[in-house]
Amino acid sequence: MPLDFTEFFKKYEAIIGEADKVFETVKAQSGDRVRCKEGCSDCCHALFDLTLIEALYVNHHFNASYSGLERSRILERADEADRAVHKFKRDMFKAAQAGTSTADILREAAKSKVRCPLLNDDDLCVLYDRRPVTCRIYGVPTAIGGEAHTCGRSGFEPGGKYPTVFLDKLQDRLYLLSHEMATAIGSRYRELGTVLVPLSMALLNSYDEEYLGLTAPSAEPKPDFSAALLKEPAKDAACGSCDKDSSACASCKEKSFSITIGGPDAGGGED
Repeated sequence: MPLDFTEFFKKYEAIIGEADKVFETVKAQSGDRVRCKEGCSDCCHALFDLTLIEALYVNHHFNASYSGLERSRILERADEADRAVHKFKRDMFKAAQAGTSTADILREAAKSKVRCPLLNDDDLCVLYDRRPVTCRIYGVPTAIGGEAHTCGRSGFEPGGKYPTVFLDKLQDRLYLLSHEMATAIGSRYRELGTVLVPLSMALLNSYDEEYLGLTAPSAEPKPDFSAALLKEPAKDAACGSCDKDSSACASCKEKSFSITIGGPDAGGGED
């Protein structure tokens, strides 16, 4: 019997809706500095991972939307992209083992470019309406772990203060929803809700009962959770990637995004 994630997909779509509203709010306050437009694919080459709920959502709609030769072509691109991502993550892990700081590793990751397998020859997303949250927020100033980021093609100037979206709080909500789903389906994998995968792997994976830990253990290899190497698992099952600051937990409970006028310098970094 096929697994039904409808309840959790609806909750995820509510987060997507909020993300879109946040983007439009910041865009309205930023004049012509937000330059996202059809055919611009800068964000389609950024290196980032998806939480479990995002990966399941993309996987579900990809499988429902594509078949035959077109599906095969997208999966070929996904396989190529996934090899490139795997190599880069392996290099990042080696750098961490050698003592390179997390900040330096993340800074290097922000410079990396891997073409999204959902990007077609016309530089258009073939699953645009179902694209992940990160893709929806990319064109406005964001802050991750205290570091500011802006799209390199935007009009936000280094050192300026602009409305900023704090992605850590958004990420925490995605972790919470992923954990809620993993608990609800009765997965035997305690860490399932913390798994991160690139979009390429989300397309290639088969999110069946065995992968999700709903069947009895077998001799087959377990799902590879190494994608979360650079992300510490949550210390509390009820919390996601929050730090130890109690205010972060409070913001999670508010279930809202933070948009700060005069927040972090938008020029603190570029993706």
